[in-house]
Amino acid sequence: MKRILITGAEGFTGRFLAQAFKTQGYEVHGLCRQVKPDGIDGVDVVHVADLADKAALQLAVNQAKADKVAHLAAIAFVPHGNADAIYQTNVQGSRNLLEALSLCPHQPEAVLLASSAHVYGNAVEGTLDESTPLAPASDYAVSKLSMEFVAKLYQTRLPLILVRPFNYTGVGQDENYLIPKIVSHARRRAPVIELGNLDVARDFSDVRMVVSCYRQLLENPAAINQTFNVCSGESWTLQQVLDMVRDISGHNFEIKVNPAFVRQNDVKILQGDRTRLDRTIGTSQRIALRDTLRWMLER
Repeated sequence: MKRILITGAEGFTGRFLAQAFKTQGYEVHGLCRQVKPDGIDGVDVVHVADLADKAALQLAVNQAKADKVAHLAAIAFVPHGNADAIYQTNVQGSRNLLEALSLCPHQPEAVLLASSAHVYGNAVEGTLDESTPLAPASDYAVSKLSMEFVAKLYQTRLPLILVRPFNYTGVGQDENYLIPKIVSHARRRAPVIELGNLDVARDFSDVRMVVSCYRQLLENPAAINQTFNVCSGESWTLQQVLDMVRDISGHNFEIKVNPAFVRQNDVKILQGDRTRLDRTIGTSQRIALRDTLRWMLER
């Protein structure tokens, strides 16, 4: 039986990725910072280690003996206020994991590292491919680009795959994020929601599609040493998302634009190009945003 080790297995994406590999017959190992008394859905073996603890991390990696590794653990909320924690986790923690994997007697066949489309920044409008100039505009984005450069130090020692996911959502995502916030308002029948720019368009994917792409990349030797956008290849304005939520839920809530939420010089359209992804794993089944919203609203 093949084994996969997922860091951040208890997180939003990790839980779905664990289930995806479980259904493919893998023994799923999860790396977590703390003991989970009730375990983690889809995870067969939980290893407890902080990414900052090199000794514990090495022990966990050696015990897992993973054939595939998906590194999802990160501080992922962009407005997170503690820059030191962002860099410690996303950069140094990632380096610690790569070092532990490189020293593990059981070498993995593929290691997927989750970066972010935030590395492109807001300098370029339109459809972005993997050759788009990188211009990170937040500590989170800088930390993810730094992780990519750290990974290059290990590319001759480990079979690495870098992914840059664009916005994605689904059941279980924290309400700090935009679409879960909107869905929560509709489910609670709240009369008013306050938001920022309504005419900006962004690329939104379903978390189930995202983890399917991750799994296929990890199982495809042609993906090694490449970087991939993971996206829908479509963009939707915030107003269009709101209209769909109101239509599906039947709740016609009021929308107020809060000047405090309006970003000056916000890029009008940010959309991913998934040509390289489709060329490598084939044109995977995409989930329409309306179907994702219905899943979240009617769960």
